[in-house]
Amino acid sequence: MKKREFLKIAGFSGIGLAGISIAAHAEALKLSQQHMSANRKQYFNMSGYAAPKIDTIKVGYIGLGNRGGGAIKRIVHLENVQVKGVADVVPEKASNAKKQLEEAGHSPQVYTGSDNAWKKLCESSDVDLIYICTPWNLHAPMALYAMEHGKHVAVEIPAATTVDDCWKLVETSERTKKHCMMLENCCYDFFELLTLNMARQGFFGEIVHVEGAYIHDIFDSLFQKEKRYDLWRLKENQRNGNLYPTHGLGPVAQILDINRGDKMDYLVSMGSNDFMLEAKANQLAAEDAAFKQFTGKKFRGNMNTTTIKTSRGKTIMLQHDVSSPRPYSRLHLISGTKGTAQKYPLPDNSLPGRISHGHEWLSESDFKVLEAKYQPEIIKKVGELAKKVGGHGGMDFLMDWRLIDCLRNGLPLDQDVYDAASWSVISPLSEWSVAHKSNSIDIPDFTNGSWKSNTPVDITLKAGGNTGVKS
Repeated sequence: MKKREFLKIAGFSGIGLAGISIAAHAEALKLSQQHMSANRKQYFNMSGYAAPKIDTIKVGYIGLGNRGGGAIKRIVHLENVQVKGVADVVPEKASNAKKQLEEAGHSPQVYTGSDNAWKKLCESSDVDLIYICTPWNLHAPMALYAMEHGKHVAVEIPAATTVDDCWKLVETSERTKKHCMMLENCCYDFFELLTLNMARQGFFGEIVHVEGAYIHDIFDSLFQKEKRYDLWRLKENQRNGNLYPTHGLGPVAQILDINRGDKMDYLVSMGSNDFMLEAKANQLAAEDAAFKQFTGKKFRGNMNTTTIKTSRGKTIMLQHDVSSPRPYSRLHLISGTKGTAQKYPLPDNSLPGRISHGHEWLSESDFKVLEAKYQPEIIKKVGELAKKVGGHGGMDFLMDWRLIDCLRNGLPLDQDVYDAASWSVISPLSEWSVAHKSNSIDIPDFTNGSWKSNTPVDITLKAGGNTGVKS
């Protein structure tokens, strides 16, 4: 039985686990351990792939809400970019985006008026890159359609919500030789880039354990109809697992060279009960007919903790909680044989995090010496400009600049389709583990074994780095 066929039967393709009997659950657990390691044909290795250079990148945007609206404001600061199209199911959002872009010297065509208007944008012969900022369930279908029509893809997180769609993204990217980059902006935050460079240069020694998290109180916004189109994110929260793993996972996965020297082997996931979402939904349903669809429905637990073991014996801990009233934390912890780094909770000074080379955190002055010594090349080149342009403190702009620079110079992307798949797949696999009393489940090897020889992400900027920035 092929891996993807088995996962469909086991309930990973979006149909959920509700219709599977307890006996079938047990059988699926047993089968999963036998078939998750089955090999598949790799059409082409996209890790390290350098697509032909495109001097001026022609971009089309799908989804112009919170993320998409911010993306078009950033892109106008990059040279050698033309925005050729904008698509949104809400006509007002598409027309507003067109107006903003025209004021910055772009001439985008508008695609709106129907649920499938975005397809015409993907079919356009005047677009090189499709940038997707829609609700989660649309990410994979749109990315697949764009690649099938000859476009590179940049897709918001998560790239897919089912195991089957993760495999489809991998196979389509390999077959079409089109990049599929997940827009994991946290890989470009300043402290995360600093610790990646320090790890590369051996400061932490052998990395033993890493941690990441997304703890962000967005409880009220989940129920705001004007903020969430069709209450899409509340609907997503009816799945019970780590629904948003990549903010915490992406940066530490790069530090561990996941898919490029190591791979994630298996995971175990545990979730608390839901103590807030169902009660709020029932309360609102009594006042507003729009919430009656959620009456009596179950939601994910407040806190999910997922642990992962890699093939080289490293461990990863991920956490997810977006409903409890807690201070924001995107935990980023690196623990090695020689040193440690941790971001969140933030220190009581101006530092972006903490670093130790022993049993105590370094002083502020010692930290700044290390920060200057290990400052990554991308920060030296465009870090200050990124802070001025903005986007989560500048990391969004760094991500966009790097993506465009790689495409213009024919360089491999920092995040390839294997990263998009392996980081996103943690969500459906965590659901499975939670539903099976936290039993372990294997993580597919989307690289088909090429992780053993794939080259780590290049952070030196020895090539490229010539994309200009407008004030």
